[in-house]
Amino acid sequence: VYTEHTIYDNLLLSLNLNRSVIKALFYKESKQDREKIEKNLELIRLQDLRYEKAGSLSHGQKQWLEIGMLLIQEPQILLVDEPAAGMSDEETERTGELLLGLAGKHSIMVIEHDMVFIRQIASKITVLHQGHVLKEGNFAEIANDQKVKEVYLGRAKHD
Repeated sequence: VYTEHTIYDNLLLSLNLNRSVIKALFYKESKQDREKIEKNLELIRLQDLRYEKAGSLSHGQKQWLEIGMLLIQEPQILLVDEPAAGMSDEETERTGELLLGLAGKHSIMVIEHDMVFIRQIASKITVLHQGHVLKEGNFAEIANDQKVKEVYLGRAKHD
């Protein structure tokens, strides 16, 4: 996020355009570019703040802007690392709604430790331990797995 630029300009700078020197010098914003930015602003729910400097945003809003900056490049897959870290409960829920809204349009891989957030967004969970898959399944399967509990909660097996 470019904190001294507006939210709109952050999205404009993130457009997937030819970045050669000549093209950059003579770039003129097109109607398609504006429409793409407006669509993204609505998706990340920052349309009312489009001309605010990105540095004035809350932590959660900056995360949404970062997601918008990725989405405007039209990726096939998004890898999102701890998107809920440092967010309020409301921001976390809204981030989950944003990511769920992308289902079917993008493949999304989320790395996260907040299990409340994971419960909200994940259809399939893979738990890793020391670089290996420990368990895969839905939330209930993961939450009730004894080995996952031992590794992540430090609980010993009770026979």
